[in-house]
Amino acid sequence: MTADRRPEHGLVLQDVRIRLDGELLVAIDAAVAPGETLTLMGPSGVGKSTLLAFVAGFLGSDFEATGRVALNGRDVTALPAERRGIGLLFQDALLLPHLSVGGNLLIGLRPDVRGREARHRAIEAALAEFGLHGFAARDPATLSGGQAARVALMRTLLARPEALILDEPFSRLDAGLRGQIRELVFAESRKHGLPVLLVTHDPADAEAAGGRVIELG
Repeated sequence: MTADRRPEHGLVLQDVRIRLDGELLVAIDAAVAPGETLTLMGPSGVGKSTLLAFVAGFLGSDFEATGRVALNGRDVTALPAERRGIGLLFQDALLLPHLSVGGNLLIGLRPDVRGREARHRAIEAALAEFGLHGFAARDPATLSGGQAARVALMRTLLARPEALILDEPFSRLDAGLRGQIRELVFAESRKHGLPVLLVTHDPADAEAAGGRVIELG
């Protein structure tokens, strides 16, 4: 796809090339429309997480990267991670242990929600929507794996990202929870019209995500 025909909305990776010590690790040219998921698969060491780091804005300085990352018509290639508008979900929920569930969610809440009462209402509404009404005061250590995964997703969405990056987010959930959380994540991304970049080793994740699958390596 040529540059002048690329979509104005969604996530665009244009002629991205990433090298380490002169060796080409990743070469990709792709576009992800709002509400769609592009799945990256392949064995360990082929550059999947390296590509995610480049797109998110925290690729290490020992890598050499060229190409362009655009999000909803905005070139974000040179922007720091916090200004790209990209939400991240990892294998672990990464909830801060010294904060309550509500405190963890407040970190993600966008800054234009002002005032203690307004912020409290926003947190309570999000918890209720995700089936966790009354959990604001809970210690994250008391949450089940599925509950922690929901809180992590909620925290990411409260920041109103324009795209999502998912780095093996379901791999540490047991089989009974994996399908439930997977369905929730993809349903929310479609509802909010977010382009999603997913890295996974599990073909079931790719099947649930729908959309294009690229095998790296």
